[in-house]
Amino acid sequence: MEGLGDLKISRQIIHTVKYADDLALLAKEKKVLQDMIDKLTEIGRCYGMEMNVEKTKIIRISRQPLPVKIMIDQKQLENVESFKYLCSILTNDGSCACEIKCRIAIDKAAFSKNRTLFTSTLDLELRKKLVKYYVWSIALYGAETWTLRAVDQKHLESFEMWCWRRMEKISWTDHVRNEELLLRVK
Repeated sequence: MEGLGDLKISRQIIHTVKYADDLALLAKEKKVLQDMIDKLTEIGRCYGMEMNVEKTKIIRISRQPLPVKIMIDQKQLENVESFKYLCSILTNDGSCACEIKCRIAIDKAAFSKNRTLFTSTLDLELRKKLVKYYVWSIALYGAETWTLRAVDQKHLESFEMWCWRRMEKISWTDHVRNEELLLRVK
């Protein structure tokens, strides 16, 4: 990925992210990325492995994400604006807005599917635990990697209020302020 800058974790620069048979290569410059791809291709062939050019994508994370020309065996890799890696959506602008909106949509469907449970006469503390473990675990999956902007935080806070309002059966026409709602659900 060009334009990302060096990814540092505990003052160490990270050039690869690996999980099972998934691999992400990170580079600040196009030449460095091409060299990494060439070396990976060469070493893979020593073990009888080939890279699948159709599955290999390039994403340049930058304020001005122009396409990057990277080749494998005279075939240019596809530049994409976004792709899903390990269940997270990565975008070329580095924003998490798409991921957050997707998670909220999945969560609203899960909440609605189990609405009777969340709005039942069960003890409030038990219902809150159900929301925490069932709803929020889905919504915040992968949140450790998010870079939140103010608008993203607002979406998450709005979703939280949406959950509590449905759980307490409060319609928007009831004119209950968020502060009062939060006091009700403690």
